[in-house]
Amino acid sequence: MSEQEYDKEQLRILRNAFKAFDHDDKGFIEHADVHQILEILGQKLDDKQVKGLIKEVDKSNSGKLDFAKFCKLAARFVEVEEDGPVLMGELKEAFRVYDREGKGYLTVQVLRTILKELDDKLSNQDLDMIIDEIDADGSGTVDFDEFVQVMTG
Repeated sequence: MSEQEYDKEQLRILRNAFKAFDHDDKGFIEHADVHQILEILGQKLDDKQVKGLIKEVDKSNSGKLDFAKFCKLAARFVEVEEDGPVLMGELKEAFRVYDREGKGYLTVQVLRTILKELDDKLSNQDLDMIIDEIDADGSGTVDFDEFVQVMTG
């Protein structure tokens, strides 16, 4: 599938996943990031499977994937259903990835990093406002329900 063949919601999910790992906004991600991105998208693949997928789309073995190649690779994994269970599964997986210690919450600093990776145009003031709204009790942590609220707007 090419970028033009996705619906708006699928493209948004792919773009957000891509941008989260395109740290310097260079327009590409490293091969090493693909496994983690696929995990966020809910895919449990071993290294051999991931390497095979990468080899299919990066014939020159450049070590990097641009967004078009990433879309081609992710095509078989991205589905959007009307009632949202796929999105909820993706959010659970993303939360789990960032909650590495399994505590059931993220610190507001981790959330700040996630939001900044998803939209690098957010100012520190914008981030503060979002975090103050989500962390209304001032605990300094964000549980899964609060995380879903942030990510789904």
